[in-house]
Amino acid sequence: MQSLGIAEAKNNFSALIDLVEKGEEVRITRHGKEVVRMLPVRRKPVITDEQIARELGQIDALHATIRPGSDARALRDEGRAA
Repeated sequence: MQSLGIAEAKNNFSALIDLVEKGEEVRITRHGKEVVRMLPVRRKPVITDEQIARELGQIDALHATIRPGSDARALRDEGRAA
C-alpha cells in the first residue's frame, strides 16, 4: 500500500494507475487524512461457473427432499374442527 498527498498524486497520476493495475492499493491524503483509496478492479468473477453449478445442484437436491404438505382447504377444515 502506498500513501501520498494530493499534489504528489496529481504529478504522478499515470504511475499510480500503473501501480493499481499491478494490484497495489494507493491512498491519497489531504492534510494527512485519507480522502481517496484506489483499488484494482477485480478481473476475475467473485464466483466461478463451477461454483454456481454446484450451488444450483445443491438447491435441486434440497428441493427433491421437500414434500408438499396439506393444501389450504385441508388446513382450513382442520382449523375449524379444532
